[in-house]
Amino acid sequence: MSEQLDKAFEALKTYDWGIDPNVIRPIDEAIITTHTDAAARKDLETRLIAVLKTEAPQAAKGAVCRALKTIGTAAAVPALAPLLADEKLSHMARFALERIPVPDAGQALCNALPKVAAKLKIGIITSLGARREAAAVAPLQALLADSDPAIAAAAAHALGDIRSLEAAKALVVAKPGAGTKDAIADASMACAETLLTAGNKGAAKATYEKVLASTPSKAAKDAATRGLQACAK
Repeated sequence: MSEQLDKAFEALKTYDWGIDPNVIRPIDEAIITTHTDAAARKDLETRLIAVLKTEAPQAAKGAVCRALKTIGTAAAVPALAPLLADEKLSHMARFALERIPVPDAGQALCNALPKVAAKLKIGIITSLGARREAAAVAPLQALLADSDPAIAAAAAHALGDIRSLEAAKALVVAKPGAGTKDAIADASMACAETLLTAGNKGAAKATYEKVLASTPSKAAKDAATRGLQACAK
């Protein structure tokens, strides 16, 4: 297996679209077979990170990101972070960072927000929401006022995914624009439901009241009304 793995890593250096994916399959197989071997996993990660630091083709680096999504640790973050601004690799890098369960990965995503183009920013925002990244609440709150309604709406949805008390507070003080009112209402409802379930009726009540004060859709109004009734019980 070691010889096959060495050959696969050698092939990975020049792996590109149109090349038989079987040439790098031993890497995927090694990820599976080493799931209980921390030292072997660490060696795999080190070798994968090394490829990201080369001029390997896009397809090769994409394959590395997919692998790091499974075995990546804090050690992989510095190599993945620069790819967030790369239009061709940003989505692969953020998927990996989204799954790496260390604060450094979330911080890398947060740090990228002011540095990337709008179409990449929305994906990074979505990944922060998927991580339920507590450290992202402040930068996401700032983006609620972004001049691009799509970015502002994405920030609202991410806060709704995070569902913390801080996320709820950020949504309560937000000033909805024409293109973000529904997104903020939906996200606020998600936060309020979580707060209510956790027993924080005061914060849930304030959030439901904010939704009702924003002239929401009938569905949101009905849901917020039911939420307020639940808070009173």
